[in-house]
Amino acid sequence: MNTRQSHELDALAPQYEQIRKEMLKQPITAGEGPFEGTAKSLQQFECPEWFRDAKFGIWAHWGPQGLTGTGDWYARNMYISDYQEDEGCFHKNVYNYHRERFGHPSEFGYKDTLPFWKAENFDPDALISLYKDAGAKYFMALAVHTDNFDCWDSTYQRWNSVNLGPKRDIVGAWRDAVRKHGLRFGVSEHTSNYYHWFGTSMGADKTGPMAGVPYDGQDERYRDLYNTKLATDRPDNWLTPADYPKDWAKEWYFRMKDLLDKYEPDLFYTDGAFALDEYSHSIVAYLYNESIRKNGGKLDAAYTQKNHPGLGTFIPGAAVFDIERGLAEGITEEPWQIDTCLGNWFYHEGFNYKSSESVIHFLIDVVSKNGNMLLSVPVRPEGTVDDECKNILADIKAFMDLNGEAIYATRPWKTFGEGGVTQYESKCHNEKPIEAQEGEYRFTRSKDGQTVYAFILKWPGAKQIHIQSFAGEGSIQSVELIGQSTLPFTQDEQGLKVQLPADASNAHASVLKLKF
Repeated sequence: MNTRQSHELDALAPQYEQIRKEMLKQPITAGEGPFEGTAKSLQQFECPEWFRDAKFGIWAHWGPQGLTGTGDWYARNMYISDYQEDEGCFHKNVYNYHRERFGHPSEFGYKDTLPFWKAENFDPDALISLYKDAGAKYFMALAVHTDNFDCWDSTYQRWNSVNLGPKRDIVGAWRDAVRKHGLRFGVSEHTSNYYHWFGTSMGADKTGPMAGVPYDGQDERYRDLYNTKLATDRPDNWLTPADYPKDWAKEWYFRMKDLLDKYEPDLFYTDGAFALDEYSHSIVAYLYNESIRKNGGKLDAAYTQKNHPGLGTFIPGAAVFDIERGLAEGITEEPWQIDTCLGNWFYHEGFNYKSSESVIHFLIDVVSKNGNMLLSVPVRPEGTVDDECKNILADIKAFMDLNGEAIYATRPWKTFGEGGVTQYESKCHNEKPIEAQEGEYRFTRSKDGQTVYAFILKWPGAKQIHIQSFAGEGSIQSVELIGQSTLPFTQDEQGLKVQLPADASNAHASVLKLKF
């Protein structure tokens, strides 16, 4: 670590240890309001209207692990010397990369990389303006990832972006820009489900000249960063165990309360579900109660949870259902969210991004099934997005500028789609491309039900299309191709037949507006 920054942070250790001791004396609380810190009480949750209407959000999944531009989970992978193959978040040669750039992890560990994340070109106002222009109605900032580094002015964690690296309150800067531009603001935490995630830092090389030399995670001076004492370099033991340390859980609760109190997010995201029993229950109840208190008795905040093996206890109805990199199989009764990414979660140089059309088709499919899409746009280490991401955002903007009325503040129709519909299970990591065929459609409706929107995912070669789903579905008064004109049509017991113009209204998807 940089000698000066290392000295400064070491000097802060006693101060933070005293803060921690005082914190552990305090009781956890759910705050004052109708929600209690229990699973049953949390099932009173009702999704706020703003979230139902927003449909599209952007996430900056950005922190010190993005420093090297090598993709996801750098802090864990840099300690694994013997990868056999790429799998999930594993990537070959991260260990070798780290040794070549920084040194051996017994001498130069993850903690020592933190001062090098400077975020020197970070302009949150410009980025939020870009995201808003692309059509996002809410934005989420990564507050703390599994590397346990707080990207805010943290009261309880000395390893934070104000003390180290950027020397800046990153979450606060995002929040100020988001509020200025009138979007809703969210924060994400990724620590509660991953207590043993840093177990790789407790190991040592198994072969070679440094075999048996402990990595820096074994140094007790840095336990407040690396957490676990369990040495593991495979996925079997990276999650939070059922017998998690209660002091650690209590510290997590107060760190999250610190985050919620300082930045007052509208959306709080956990990378999993309720992993820490009453600590998790109480912090979410606190979020809900504080929202009610600050909004005149109205619950205006939301929490997300995943239903994924090992990642906490899923409590039906207690929060917005979130599916990471996966789509719902059909229309859900309550609003839900997909969180997905253009590439890797953390910036990865040369990564092959999703196409603009793929992103737009994902959004259409999600909205037709009563969902929102939270899209992670990778941010480079210095705090900018690359030209390819900007081009994709420009394509999303063009689609939303023309067809936004068919997306925002809509509700599902009687069926979400017709023709060649790809089948999904509603579970995480189930994402696959929507390879649209001619005759494939998705549907949404206006809140009053007087307008239905039919998305044409692939422009047909024929001049007439036939949508069978509108057979016997009321009397259609007019059909308009948004962006062009009203179109000739017939409706009978076979469905709706529409005469199309020569050209599509949008390169990636077109929308028919049906008035009943």
